[in-house]
Amino acid sequence: MLIYPIILVHGIVAHDRGGFIPFWGRIPEKLLENGEKIYYGNTDSLGDYKSNARILKFSIDKVLQETKSKKINIIAHSKGGIDSRYCIWKYNYGEKVASLTTISTPHNGSEIADLIYKQKRLLYNKIVDKILKIFWKFYGDINPDPLNVNHQLTTTQMREFNNKIIADSNVFYQSLYTTMRNPFDDILFFYSFLYLKIISGENDGIISEKSVKWGDNVININRGISHAEILDFKKKKISKIDIPEIYLNIVKKLKEKGF
Repeated sequence: MLIYPIILVHGIVAHDRGGFIPFWGRIPEKLLENGEKIYYGNTDSLGDYKSNARILKFSIDKVLQETKSKKINIIAHSKGGIDSRYCIWKYNYGEKVASLTTISTPHNGSEIADLIYKQKRLLYNKIVDKILKIFWKFYGDINPDPLNVNHQLTTTQMREFNNKIIADSNVFYQSLYTTMRNPFDDILFFYSFLYLKIISGENDGIISEKSVKWGDNVININRGISHAEILDFKKKKISKIDIPEIYLNIVKKLKEKGF
């Protein structure tokens, strides 16, 4: 068992409010069976990283108070890694966060976000913005801001983010990712995989390998697993791999480091 509890932080579209979609699949259950203390970031599915960082700060403080622990470990998927990085930097939480493991996080920006942003004449107007915000509030977000989130994740904006939001020396960071072998690995990302393959190379159907490479500890977990499948929402083996085992291995290695 880890010394410090784990907070799982989701990415875009996902949420921690339950429902019929198991966004973390069997992962929490398997970690609990392993003796870990598991909590959630409770961030918005489409809140910008500043808003989500405030929510995550509250979640971290609540977990530390409840568990009487000195620190927590964060495991974050996709944009959740950006929210977490900003939270640690903004609130100087290096003394409260032992480690941040990001999985399939677009640290260097998303080429898909770039593509969407190019349609700004069509999408970036008050009417579309209002409709999207209403929809995501109905979905359960506190402060949804879809168009701003997309803009924040463009490669240009993330370049500026990385120049300003530096790593905290008190925190152990690692960036993990997967890649699809071909567009048939996950038919949901058939076209996005091909698009990214042409313009950026290896990718998981949503995020390119170039984008996830940030920090000193970058690890390719496995080929044949898509951006969504790494969350185990299908609750079955992918490319002959039981996804929760990946998370158990993450925990094992964090334990070896004394976290």
